[in-house]
Formats: sequence, structure tokens, C-alpha cells
Amino acid sequence: MNGADVLCDALLAHGVDVCFANPGTSEMHFVAALDRRPDMRCILGLFEGVVTGAADGYGRMLRRPAATLLHTGPGLANGLANLHNARRAGSPIVNVVGDHAAYHLQYDAPLTTDIESLASPMSRYVRRLGSADEIAEGVADAYRRAMLSPGPATLILPADSAWSAASGHALGSLGEPLRPSPSADVVRDVADAIRSSGGRFAILVGDEAALEPGSMLTGRIASRFEGAVLAEVLPSRVARGRSRVSPTSIPYPVDLALQSLKDVEVLVLVGASEPVAFFAYPGKPSRLVPDGCKVIVLASRAEDQISALEALADEIGADTDLHVARPALEPLHLTGPLTPDALGELLARQLPEGAIVCDEGITAAARFRALSHRAAAHDSLSVPGGSIGGGIPLSVGAAVACPDRKVVNLQADGSGLYTVQGLWTEARENLDVLTIVLANRAYAILQGELRNLGVNEVGRNATRMMSLSDPTIDWVQLAKGFGVEARRVDTCEAFADVLSVAMRRTGPFLVECVI
Repeated sequence: MNGADVLCDALLAHGVDVCFANPGTSEMHFVAALDRRPDMRCILGLFEGVVTGAADGYGRMLRRPAATLLHTGPGLANGLANLHNARRAGSPIVNVVGDHAAYHLQYDAPLTTDIESLASPMSRYVRRLGSADEIAEGVADAYRRAMLSPGPATLILPADSAWSAASGHALGSLGEPLRPSPSADVVRDVADAIRSSGGRFAILVGDEAALEPGSMLTGRIASRFEGAVLAEVLPSRVARGRSRVSPTSIPYPVDLALQSLKDVEVLVLVGASEPVAFFAYPGKPSRLVPDGCKVIVLASRAEDQISALEALADEIGADTDLHVARPALEPLHLTGPLTPDALGELLARQLPEGAIVCDEGITAAARFRALSHRAAAHDSLSVPGGSIGGGIPLSVGAAVACPDRKVVNLQADGSGLYTVQGLWTEARENLDVLTIVLANRAYAILQGELRNLGVNEVGRNATRMMSLSDPTIDWVQLAKGFGVEARRVDTCEAFADVLSVAMRRTGPFLVECVI
């Protein structure tokens, strides 16, 4: 047994049996060890941002980590943007980064970097595995931190730690780490605040509180005193659909966000952080809650949110049952040029039960989001870190985690180009992902931000920095080049037809929607 063998066995002992990888020379002993273990599924990403984003999607859906395999500091750097999203999402990941042999670092070879400094801002935990004999303990620590913090835990694997013989190791799992429950005093304080609010309260949910059964518990609590249930601007994962309590996401535009919270006197946080503006704007506040609003934490992401909600429901005497049954959307026949609103209307009606929607549609997916509470029951994932390029990798990870569920990736064309290589992984693994590219040929969100500054007429420089035409990007040819069947549509009729077929078939498929 060498250190690489120990690493593989320790990961498997903790139930980590998927490794999203883009290895290099320093990791060849780990690659060889992985090859000797058929229980580990290894999935290649052609870019490290696909690797880390896929691990993010996998972790969000199964609430347990996959491993990643990245090549030294530059490989890690290529994956940092989606590790940032994963950290913000609270996604458990065991992120393995190879490095030079310890004795080789002094020579400052070309790939030598300060991996700890690169990894720390995007990781909940960083540890260098200094010898083969500390690897098993390191994996156990990383797994525990990834699950409890939660978020990415990074292990740095020097090449000599991987190839050195291990004298002995304990591989047994420590068992599932348990999150602590909030105290009875905290529950009583939250209950008192809700009672005193006169119905002017809202519960902001994230993490497991935004999923079933947490969402139903939250609905019962809110309905007891006619409060609101809210989700973060870009939720990590949220349960939506006509049979579910579907929280209303706080709007992204700062003025709309302020308006949505203006009457809230008590804001209860469950698995979520206090809402703040995405950016600073002259003359506008950074905090979104009104002055005088009491912000109180029932349970953080590191705590047991379900037991906290159960205790709060008991404390306030919430009804034991809540029936949610919104009417289904009426059939709709649309004709003419395809628009973002028409696309949202048609997709909301054809979304299958149990789908997973990876939403990186940015500006063009607003109508679908508005209708999602009346669509079939589904889970929605977004990019809570705001770092674009997460959509395609998220859909890869979600499809690996849940192969029996249809994954629909609502993908803005500009952000999709950051990690378009993920289409190749979808093809290689034959993942059941429908990618809907919202091709408005622009960074439309930046155009809106410029208008917010009062700039309504732009010149050549600004236009060329925000336009994706000249030349126009051909998504159909891109997809086919990566092995994914694709179609282009620009009318409502064509989109409805191709959507009907795509929802019934399995395997990767891409629709470029010219809007």
C-alpha cells in the first residue's frame, strides 16, 4: 500500500465513490491507484472549472461529497471560480490537489505555487498531507469538515506522499457527522419575535430548510401568523412546484429587493445569511432589510435546520398539516418569434415531475422563475456565489448524482461559454441533460447595469465589450463538436415541438434558442 492507495481506500470508506478529475503528472500515482479500484467512478472534465462545478452539483443533490482531482496550483486556479460557488452554496466536496514532491519544491520548478494560499479563500478546510501515514486521518478530517461546515475541503497531495509506502492506516468511517440543534432558548426567542411582529415577518430559507421536509415545515410556521417564506437571490437549491411550498426569491435588482422587504419587521434566518445587495450603488444601502428590522438566526448552515424548524413549529402551535395544491398552468399555444417570456411559459408547462433545473439563465429566464411555483415539482439550482460559468458543470454533477431524473440546464449563452467543455463530459457519460441555451448574443445583465448608471446610449467600446456577435457563436456546431445532438430554434412553434421530444428522450441534448 502506498499513500495513493490509502487515499482511495479512505475516500471509499467514507462513501466518496465518484471522482471528477483533470489530472497531471504529479497525480499519476493517484491515477494508478484509482485504476485499481472499480468501485470508484472516475469522470474526466476537460477543464478544471467543469470538475469543480460538477462536484458542486453532485454535492448539492446528494448532500454528500464527491472527490475532485486537480493538477497543482494552476489546475486549482482554473477551478477556483466554481469552488467559490460551491463554498457559497455549502456544497460538500473533498477537493484533492496534487503537488510536487516535498524535496522538489526548493528548486522552484515551473508549476511550483503556494497552493494553500490559492485554496484557502474558496475552502472551508485546507490540509497538506505531509506523509503517506497521515493520509487516512486527513481524509477523515476533510470529510467531516466538508459535511459539517459545509463546503469544499481541500487536501494537498505531494507526489512523494502518494508514492511512499504506508506503514498502516485505519480506514473505517467515523460515521455521519451530526449537526448540533439550536438551543431551546433560541427557539423561544424566535417564536416570541414572530408572535410580536403582527404578521410582518418573513422566514429566509437556504440549505436543507429550502428542501422537503424543511420547506413544508417553514410553510406551516409562516401560515400560522401569515408571514412570508423567502429564498436567497440565487438559491443553492430550492424545492419548487405546484405541490410544494415555493419560497419567493429576493429580487436581484437592488431597488426591487428593497421594495420586497420594506414591510418586514422580523426576518428569521434558517440555513441562510442576511440579504445584502449584490453590489454597491451610489446613494443606495448595502443592507436590504429596512432600518429597525430584527434579524434573528434560528439555525445556521452548520446546525440541524430540520430539528430547529420542528421545534419552532411546536413552540408556536403551527398546524400539523399544510395542503399545497396550486392549479396547473393552462395549456398554451404560442406562435411567432421566440421571446424569453414565451420560452418561460412553454418550459413551465412541459417540465416533467421530479426534474432538476440548473438555472444560469440570468436575465432571460425571469419568466420561467416567476411561473416555477405552478410547474411540476422540481428542484432548482443556481449560482449563489455569482461567479458565472456554473450552469453546464452543475448539470453534469446533478445528472451523475440523480441518473433517474431529467436535468434541464437553463443556460445564458455568455456564461455558458466559460465552461462549454462540460458538454463533452455529458456526451461521454451519456448524461440525461437537456441544455437550453438562451442566445441573446449579449451580456445582457451588464447592459442593464450600464442603464442603471443612466447610460442609455453606448459607443463602440462598450458595445464590443457586451456584445457576443461579430462573429455570431454557433451553439449547434459547438455542441455537435463535443458529441451532443443539438437543434436551433427561433419560433415558439419550433421550440414547443423540440421541447416535447427532448423531454421524452434520454441522454444529452442541446437547444439553441435565438431570442
